[in-house]
Amino acid sequence: MPKLILSMDGLVLKEIELTKERISIGRKPHNDIQIDNLAISGEHAVITTILDDAFLEDQNSTNGTYVNGQPVKKHVLQNNDLIELGKYRLKFIKNSAERTVNPSEFVETAAVNPLALDAEGGLIDTKVIDQPVATPTSGVATQIIDTKAAPTATAGVPPAEVGEGVLQVLNGSNAGKELPLTKSLTTIGKPGVQVAVITRRPHGFFITHVEGASFPSVNGKTLDAQAHRLNDQDVIQIAGVKMSFFLR
Repeated sequence: MPKLILSMDGLVLKEIELTKERISIGRKPHNDIQIDNLAISGEHAVITTILDDAFLEDQNSTNGTYVNGQPVKKHVLQNNDLIELGKYRLKFIKNSAERTVNPSEFVETAAVNPLALDAEGGLIDTKVIDQPVATPTSGVATQIIDTKAAPTATAGVPPAEVGEGVLQVLNGSNAGKELPLTKSLTTIGKPGVQVAVITRRPHGFFITHVEGASFPSVNGKTLDAQAHRLNDQDVIQIAGVKMSFFLR
């Protein structure tokens, strides 16, 4: 499970496991990670986590969000990336270990195999993500930060056969082409314009927006920041490409 290690001036303050799909960071109390410091905006940044992939997005903060010393608006987090918010540092660890170890000992376990399909200027990628076996690790409590725990969305849901999901391109030069959703995570869209991910879960397929100022739509209705469950024959529109989702 991905996690963040919060530090300031070289002192580790807390470890935060990314147990929610969307984690908000900011000075105001309603944030999932609250950092009570004037250099931090009320709603500073958001991290969207899909399995072991995490996407950082600055929320038009006053002082900006930096990754490895570079200002970013949107960024796909890599193992050991260092997020800088004022004097605070959040080190991104892609996979927690079963035992408590130093951050330098964490090992990536995700196997990534890309497959691209060009659809009228759009890009469709698929990734195979092997979920690691991990147990939660405890952090050091501080008065500077408040981390709100939240149960996972699938807690208590028994596994079920959801069938094979398929995307069929409806417009453009690739109309009629099909993309089986056999992987745990499939990325669709056009980088820098609109990107979403479709995840295969025990109780269905879910689409989540991860990049772009405008959100994709399903059956003509614009999505919000939360994961949306796909139903048979749903029509997805993203980056100018229409695709039909169906179960085979």
